[in-house]
Amino acid sequence: MASLRVKRVDWLIGVTVLGSMLMVWLVLVGLDAMLQFVRQLGFIGRNGYTLSNAVFYIVVTLPRRMYEMFSFAALIGGLLGLGGLASTGELTALRAAGMSRLRIAVSAVGIVAVLVVGVVIMGETIGPWGDQQAQALELRLRSGGTMGRTSSGLWARDGDRIINAKDSTLRTNSDHSYVQLIDVRVFTLTADGQQLSRFDQASTAEQVGKQWVLDNVRTSTIDDVGVHTQTSPKEQWDSKLDPEVLQQSLVLPQYLAMRDLQHIIDYKKKNGENTKPYEIPLWGRLMYPINVLVLALCAMPFAFGALRSGGLGKRIFMGMILAIAWYFVQKAIVSFGTVYGIPPLMANVLPAMLLVFLGWYYFRKHA
Repeated sequence: MASLRVKRVDWLIGVTVLGSMLMVWLVLVGLDAMLQFVRQLGFIGRNGYTLSNAVFYIVVTLPRRMYEMFSFAALIGGLLGLGGLASTGELTALRAAGMSRLRIAVSAVGIVAVLVVGVVIMGETIGPWGDQQAQALELRLRSGGTMGRTSSGLWARDGDRIINAKDSTLRTNSDHSYVQLIDVRVFTLTADGQQLSRFDQASTAEQVGKQWVLDNVRTSTIDDVGVHTQTSPKEQWDSKLDPEVLQQSLVLPQYLAMRDLQHIIDYKKKNGENTKPYEIPLWGRLMYPINVLVLALCAMPFAFGALRSGGLGKRIFMGMILAIAWYFVQKAIVSFGTVYGIPPLMANVLPAMLLVFLGWYYFRKHA
């Protein structure tokens, strides 16, 4: 236990890595945000989209970009921090003083462990909220202002009808995906738009081919005599709602908070639907802090080897290559698991286990 006590040398390593990591994090997030901002500038002038809308879009999506880029920043920043100590001879001095490579690596990763707590909290609170705001803005842009999202759900104008759906989700079957609107209300106005002539309420609305179908419909028509109500298990709905616009407006599963993913999984299980598209990102979020820490720890050996004699550019290059390679390996393993029916938990744990094995082999060999 004494060897795990935080010492002054741990603070030296931690502060050095922290400075490098924050610098890399700022550069990666800034570059990603700038590229997206340039893309948003191309939409200015369409359907009333303004420069302030573009700035708002970038600002509210910054937490999600910070969440996504943190793992790369931890990896590259750790390499830069320890590489800087190596170039000045301090890393060699620490080794000569009896500090093992594993202890030095743990000291560097310790600061990552502290920051990852705040990053996870941000990714579960501000991040999903910001993405929902951004998607609502994109929905208004693509629909020409006839659609919008509020706290009461999706609202849209379709001729003389006003449509409200409390929620919407993306469903999948064997060959394609489609939008499902939940708890739908359709208000039909009179020709002068002053009074309500019909009110339809349905449990769901789904697009089937080029038609919309309402399920469990309760229709109320209003005339001079009074209100007339009838029910129907299914009813075709002649609507001009563009399902592609709706599908693009939905927040992708990987951008949802864990509580929202769990809520959707529970709902789909009750209805006997496929839950894997949501279970995979859920386990990915649960494994996020472990993946970040393991990735940062397993990158540290590069600082003890060839990087000791290399410059700043070489450390950045090696860090980027490792980060990109790990990104594609992780995605490939998860996709492989999805195709071949590997449980989502195992598909997300396998990449971390692979890194743990490689790290264990290295530090055991160079104890």
